[in-house]
Amino acid sequence: MAYIRSSLVLTLFSMYISIVLASPMAYNVVSLEAKADGKSDSTQAFVSAWTKACASVKPAIIYVPVGRFYLRQLVFSGPCNNNAIIMRIAGTLVAPADYRVLGNTGNWLLFEHVDGVTISGGILDGQGIGLWACKASGNSCPSGATALEFSNSNNIVVHALTSLNSQMFHIVVNGCHNVKMQGIRVIAAGNSPNTDGIHVQLSSSVTILNSKIGTGDDCISIGPGTTNLGIENVACGPGHGIRSSNGFARNILFQHAVMTNVQNPIAIDQNYCPGQVSGVKISDVTYQDIHGHQQQSPGNPCSRVRLENVKLTYKNQVAQASCSHAVGTSAESSGWLALHTAIPTLENLRRKHVIEHVWCVHDSQVKLNVDGAIISDIQTTIIRNDMG
Repeated sequence: MAYIRSSLVLTLFSMYISIVLASPMAYNVVSLEAKADGKSDSTQAFVSAWTKACASVKPAIIYVPVGRFYLRQLVFSGPCNNNAIIMRIAGTLVAPADYRVLGNTGNWLLFEHVDGVTISGGILDGQGIGLWACKASGNSCPSGATALEFSNSNNIVVHALTSLNSQMFHIVVNGCHNVKMQGIRVIAAGNSPNTDGIHVQLSSSVTILNSKIGTGDDCISIGPGTTNLGIENVACGPGHGIRSSNGFARNILFQHAVMTNVQNPIAIDQNYCPGQVSGVKISDVTYQDIHGHQQQSPGNPCSRVRLENVKLTYKNQVAQASCSHAVGTSAESSGWLALHTAIPTLENLRRKHVIEHVWCVHDSQVKLNVDGAIISDIQTTIIRNDMG
């Protein structure tokens, strides 16, 4: 009986220890002397909260209550003693109104070498309008700061966060693995310069879900070294859409996208910077159930581009789809596909490596555009190349 009682006590004690160790430590920034008036400098209170949370061996929560908290540049550095830190934001973090304070720092809020950090809720007010005006005036201005960056970090979650009027990029993911962003809202003027919504580079297993991005540059920009990137149910506008910068882009699927009042709904554009030959090699791209437009350039010809169930309209009329220096297929699509090529002779156009696997079904016609001239007498050749 004594043995059973001792075992029961030991079991209950073990359960108590497990519960205590599992209970997160909580740090309220107001308790650490942060002021919610939007004017008093609360930077040191946030530094103190992070230092305590990172040093804790137990999971930790940093709580930012309702209010406006003025912050200068902040760097949240790891590695930490635990891999479960949540920054729960109910209020608004406010950058300095004077753009020169952060203009040359590169970033405003930086998380580096951390593992298992979650940011939930809140608003980041970058107050970038003054810097945008400076750049528009043609005066000498600082380049600007990214509002939020994760660098060389793993297992990051950002949920229900709003980024407002960042000086430059809103959110950057650099050198990270396993990052999930959901319910992100990016708000900036359509003419705000270099204000990419989310930029991802040198990172793997990144997902962006159920978000709305409106900005003056790319809604989502993809830098070199990015692999296994998933983007789903993201509304973009105003903005330049989704863009890959350099290196190669391959194994890409665009699916179930709806375009509304978009100048160029879909563009594979290797001449994003006019006058420069792109270094982007594009292959294995598939569009399914899309409403939009496409264009390319001669630096590195695109290959294996497939259009499936693509409906292109302009003012309720069938729109023109244009492919330049590309090979691929178009199935069950409306509109006509024009293949632009720098090879001027009809004989060279008949070469398989130029026109293989290119076909379009619409009113039983396929047209080629060679340096602006419509060539219609080889449409049968094209159809035979793809359909046997």
